[in-house]
Amino acid sequence: MKKSQAKKKRKPVDHILLAVLFTLVCMGLMMVFSASAPSAFEEFGDSLHYFKRQLAWVVMGLFVLAFVSIVNYKSYKNTLSILMVLNIVLLILVATVGTEVKGAQRWLGIGPFGIQPSELTKVVVVIYMASYLEKLQKQKQTIATVYVPPAIMVGIPLVLIILQPHFSAIMIIGVVCAAMMVVGGVKFRFFAPAFVAAGLGGTALAIIEPYRLQRLIAFSDPFADKLGDGWQIVQSLYAIGSGGLTGLGLSRSRQKHLYIPEPQNDFIYSILCEELGYIGAIFVIVLFVILVWRCFVVAARCPDTFGSLLAFGMGFLIIFQVIFNIGVATASVPPTGVPLPFFSAGGSSFLFQMIAMGIVLNISRSAE
Repeated sequence: MKKSQAKKKRKPVDHILLAVLFTLVCMGLMMVFSASAPSAFEEFGDSLHYFKRQLAWVVMGLFVLAFVSIVNYKSYKNTLSILMVLNIVLLILVATVGTEVKGAQRWLGIGPFGIQPSELTKVVVVIYMASYLEKLQKQKQTIATVYVPPAIMVGIPLVLIILQPHFSAIMIIGVVCAAMMVVGGVKFRFFAPAFVAAGLGGTALAIIEPYRLQRLIAFSDPFADKLGDGWQIVQSLYAIGSGGLTGLGLSRSRQKHLYIPEPQNDFIYSILCEELGYIGAIFVIVLFVILVWRCFVVAARCPDTFGSLLAFGMGFLIIFQVIFNIGVATASVPPTGVPLPFFSAGGSSFLFQMIAMGIVLNISRSAE
């Protein structure tokens, strides 16, 4: 009798969120197939190379999504210490035996695949912040209670990520933490030190690594050096502009033919605009808006603070990366390596994005 009652109380996941997620994943796989063909053939002699790898990650991601969506989200509070230790260990391994690609040591090779532990960091930090902010609501807010715990628990992995270096991951984690603190009820007067520290830290990182400063200069006027540092931005704008209202048609992009470097990654939205036009580009944006709206609805309806903050944090983690990626593609923000969720080729980023959505789907089961 008790078991039957428990089954009746068990609610289904948010169907709208799930449907939109599947639509984005299918469109993303389609765009990886289209955008990657020329560069895959040039590099590997197999135009389906990136597509086959991404398909494998998608299958794996769907299994992970299904599993995570049935794991009670409250259990993450009990396993948080284990998750954080595991994350730090993986980041240390990256610093010591990680694979270096294009001057950055961010990957751990596992057989034919590679993972970026910094993607795990994003998810673990959201879980930590949700747990920490829930406890903070029961305490008096001071500089010590607001900043000391996250400075230690989030600061350690961030230092290890700086060593890789992976500036875009640091920026994403910092903004997501700030957004969660606002929603979590941290008083605004405590944000001033964080803004000053972020400004000084960003300036120092730009000065220490000249290529970051060069990116900012190129962003201010990409056409001034369109054959050099402004190349990617200029080619991205050409792709978006040539798509027009309805696009050139799927697989008919011109800029993916070795004009935009690795078009299946950070600039896949540019190829989408070129092939599907403004209509397709806006449709994708609408899908992302619906996705984050459902995440926030789940957060608002969750009966406990931890689940509410967790759903908000995961939703904001996805939408901020969407905004920044599209901003880079449209030359609205300085270029940096932020993948477009569920679209850009890359297994570890996709896998942890699916984990984030799996957690939100699980929270939606308990929504009032």
